[in-house]
Amino acid sequence: MHGYELRKRLSGVLGTFHAISYGSLYPCLKDLEARGLLVEDGEAAASAPLSGKRGRIVYRLTAEGKEHFQALIDEAGPDTWEDERFGVRLAFFGRTEASVRLRILEGRRSRLEERLDALRSSLARTRERLDSYTLELQQHGLESVEREVRWLDELIASERDQPGTTTTQTSAVPSGRAATTTTSGAGIHPSAHGV
Repeated sequence: MHGYELRKRLSGVLGTFHAISYGSLYPCLKDLEARGLLVEDGEAAASAPLSGKRGRIVYRLTAEGKEHFQALIDEAGPDTWEDERFGVRLAFFGRTEASVRLRILEGRRSRLEERLDALRSSLARTRERLDSYTLELQQHGLESVEREVRWLDELIASERDQPGTTTTQTSAVPSGRAATTTTSGAGIHPSAHGV
């Protein structure tokens, strides 16, 4: 697939809020190529019609690229719960194992619950000193995080309710609470709620 098509597909999957510029896409493609994760597909480029324009470079994942992608999909550490990466990870949940999906969802919920505690504490301390507009802005931020936590609760419940559940294990999440992780072969279908 060439860069233009890749950008178009990524925009379709990630949405307009995660727009990728050509100025960041093409250097990334070149870096992946230099690392041996992508190669130019000479057959696709050779079959392109001749014209006065420069031909599009068509890329293909190498075996190493596929392995690297799978390793990234299988990762469920704390950086996958952060704002910058969570949406991208969610977009690839269809290719992610159930135990990994649950760990990411539970980790994200835990991270947001910590954020809620901090927001509530800050709002309680500073409420009297804020003008009405700043207070409304803070209240809006608080409600947005609460809404995302409710949405995550729904996704987690849906994931746990999937047929084909094979194992259940308890593990610690960053908040110090125990979390139940259910492994299932089925995927989830996120609703249109929340974020």
